[in-house]
Amino acid sequence: MNSVVSAKVSLPRDVEWQGRVVHTVIWKHSVRGRVMARWLNLDGDGQGAGHGGEQRAVMVLARLLSIRETYPRRNDFEYGQFGENLTVDGLAHDEVCIGDRYRIGGAIFEVTQPRITLNTRLSKKDNNPTVPPRIDKARRHRTKAT
Repeated sequence: MNSVVSAKVSLPRDVEWQGRVVHTVIWKHSVRGRVMARWLNLDGDGQGAGHGGEQRAVMVLARLLSIRETYPRRNDFEYGQFGENLTVDGLAHDEVCIGDRYRIGGAIFEVTQPRITLNTRLSKKDNNPTVPPRIDKARRHRTKAT
């Protein structure tokens, strides 16, 4: 892996969507400088419903991982758009396997499971119900710091 392109965190907040309240951390903001990776998250990052624990601590996404292929007519996506904490350059997701370990800064991250998309969070953020199935199809992975 070559470099970290973006580091983003968010504390949980409640958002009303389709007549119910959704507890989410999908609206990430940029971290200035270095951020500490801990066993359960990055400093400043909270956990929403369905997230967290050592197997779902940090979400890493390759910078160009099929976002352009998935949405060829859109150019408005920003880093953190899909709830990822770290966007990295030089990582080929089609070559990533569960159990692989990567050094990112001073921490070693281990791939623990495929990304599980929470439909309501991504649909609400992007106002597009087709986003989650397309993201799931792209096989993103979650990692933990070791």
